[in-house]
This record gives sequence, C-alpha cells and structure tokens, in this order.
Amino acid sequence: MDPIWLEWAKRLQAISQDALAYCTNPFDRQRFEQVRETAVDIVARYTETPEERVRDLFAGEKGYATPKIDLRAVVFREHRILLVKERRDMLWTLPGGWADVGDAPSEGVEREVREESGYLVRAVKLLAVLDRNRHPHPPHPQHIYKMFFLCQLLGGEPTESIETAGVGFFAEDELPPLSLPRTLPQQIHRFFEHRRHPEWPTDFD
Repeated sequence: MDPIWLEWAKRLQAISQDALAYCTNPFDRQRFEQVRETAVDIVARYTETPEERVRDLFAGEKGYATPKIDLRAVVFREHRILLVKERRDMLWTLPGGWADVGDAPSEGVEREVREESGYLVRAVKLLAVLDRNRHPHPPHPQHIYKMFFLCQLLGGEPTESIETAGVGFFAEDELPPLSLPRTLPQQIHRFFEHRRHPEWPTDFD
C-alpha cells in the first residue's frame, strides 16, 4: 500500500487533471492548477525529488485521469522462468514495460519480451490484472494496473538491450535479487502455481 501522503497527492493530481481537461473558465483553471501544485509540493517534499521533475510528470498527464498499464510477460522454459536484469537498478524482473497507444496488450507484451530479452514469444493467457497499490511494491506517484501474460516461447536467443544487462531462466527456488518496483517474489511464486494449475482463472486486484 502507498503511504497516505502519496494517496492524497495522487487524488489531488487526478482531481486537477480531470478538471483541467474539461473546464474553460480561466479562474477555475487557475484554481485547479493550484491544486496540482499542492500535489507537486507533497510529492517533492516527501520524496526529496526536485519540484520541476514532479511538475513535468504531473503536467504531462492530459485528459481524464486513468491508471497507467504495465505489461509483464511470464515465460517458462521447462521448470524455469524468464527474467531480465534492468540497467536502471541492476536487479531482475519479468520482461515488460508500459503499454503503448495503438498496441493490443498481447502485442505490447510480445514486443517487450523481444526487445528486452531477444526471445520471440506468443501471449496465450492473461494470468493476472493487479492494482499495484494493493501489493507491496515501493510507492509510485502514478496509479498503475499491472497485466501479466503467460507467453509461449517460440524461438530467439538471449540478447541484452539498452534497457537490460542480463537475460536468464531461473528456477523457483533460485530467484536472483528482484527489482521490486517491477516484480515481487510472491508474484513469481504465484505464476509457478498457475503453471502447475493451468485450469486456474485469471487473478485480479
């Protein structure tokens, strides 16, 4: 769960974003810009992040406020799961990233695997749709839904990228240090359970 101050900041940001998307009165717009500035102040103070960086993040969100979508691939080879090492923190995660406008979710996750690992896959089942706020990830200034797709391995070979510094398959009891903003160990263990129980439905929330 996010700390309460971050929940307040995200609510203020969403209120201001929704209002600025539709209101035309210049006085109202000024008031809601002040609401957004309050959200910026909260996040900047509690995270020690420069205000300009937070302001750019919030101001860059246009239209009605909705959660962002993080796509993640679950790829097994025999009894091992595919992980990639993120260059940003040099920790391991399920391959994936933000959903792109114009892509179906399955297309997006297949592309992410190809770009980050060098492997070719086909999405075959939606394993989980999780609200990031309801799971013990580190706090994040945006509201995020995480979609995890079981993907069939088709071919390719391990290849690092501008985003990844390692590619490997790991047994359930031999997981490397994980990038917790992206992937939690309990999520990986849950997907091994899904592999052992292919009849299970999609997890959600």
